[in-house]
Amino acid sequence: MLTVIASSRFADHLTPPGHPERPERAEAMAAVVERYQQGGGRVIAPRSATDADLLRVHTPRHVEAMIATRGRAVMLDPDTFTSPDSEEVARLAAGAVLTGVDTVLDGPPGSRALAVVRPPGHHAEPEKAMGFCLYSSIAVGAAYARSRGLSRVAIVDYDVHHGNGTQAAFYEDPSVLFISSHQYPFYPGSGAASETGRGAGLGFTLNLPLDLGALDRDVLPRYEREALPRLEAFKPELLMISAGFDAHERDPLAGCRMSTEGFRVLTGLLVGAANRLCEGRVVIVTEGGYDLKAIAECLQAVVDVAGMDYP
Repeated sequence: MLTVIASSRFADHLTPPGHPERPERAEAMAAVVERYQQGGGRVIAPRSATDADLLRVHTPRHVEAMIATRGRAVMLDPDTFTSPDSEEVARLAAGAVLTGVDTVLDGPPGSRALAVVRPPGHHAEPEKAMGFCLYSSIAVGAAYARSRGLSRVAIVDYDVHHGNGTQAAFYEDPSVLFISSHQYPFYPGSGAASETGRGAGLGFTLNLPLDLGALDRDVLPRYEREALPRLEAFKPELLMISAGFDAHERDPLAGCRMSTEGFRVLTGLLVGAANRLCEGRVVIVTEGGYDLKAIAECLQAVVDVAGMDYP
């Protein structure tokens, strides 16, 4: 069963005129959520992440810096901005992932959750905001799942940009397997195939760099040959997916050329792996994607796939 976690508050994070991570993204995603709910799908509201939740991943200094932006419009770097409500909204985005983790872990086999959120989170590092991201929502969720007693959590990130924040959170941690496919070289500059973890975490990071112009036929075999075997060997108790749609052929910020159908197949490969490995337990979190039509189409494909009956 698929539970969608969503809130109208995700449109309240405002960015400057012309910024690609704009409130209209929330509206495009909300239309998909509304259709799902009207068709009888389960949609629930998120809780807000507490300081304790955020501090499992972020430094106290970073959380304090974000709290200091409340009620203000601040330029954190040339790409990353806050508006008066942004810190609260970003905290709610992280909380949506926590709500998804609870929903999946407390539900029967085959429980799946989709957190439809903005701002995205996978670029936010433990000590800083960057790349449109304030808090690393999926990393906060994975750390929470570990605090609930799970020994092995896998995160797969198919956003076109490398999930540097997620990687940084778990680079030395063998309990979290991180797999990222992304255009390379490209923003944020990390994600080389040679980045495989450090210390006890060596071998628990798998980066799949993609060439400019990568198509479905380039991306999907990489997952079949490299990502899925690594998931099989790791045997996660929970699979989490950073679902960014900016590798789509219509996206204005990147140079990959995946189709909507490609995202459908890719999500299906990952959900199928979860069905085999962890009783179908999946938490999916929206990340980037800046063409409104592509966002809506790809999110609908994810809803369709994640909403399929568990075998």
